[in-house]
Amino acid sequence: MGDHASWRKSTRSGGNGGECVEVADNLPGIVAVRDSKDQRGPAFTFTPTAWSAFLRTTRDFR
Repeated sequence: MGDHASWRKSTRSGGNGGECVEVADNLPGIVAVRDSKDQRGPAFTFTPTAWSAFLRTTRDFR
């Protein structure tokens, strides 16, 4: 992933540097998720289909 990933935080994260995740969805065939406090640490990867299903499910709980 390295330098090719374009990481972004949720707009709901705020600017306080709190506990956030970052998502890179610009990579071919995968969506990567990492801890914003440990940017050199591991990232979880999902297929775009699995990531979309996760987002749909979490939106249903609001």
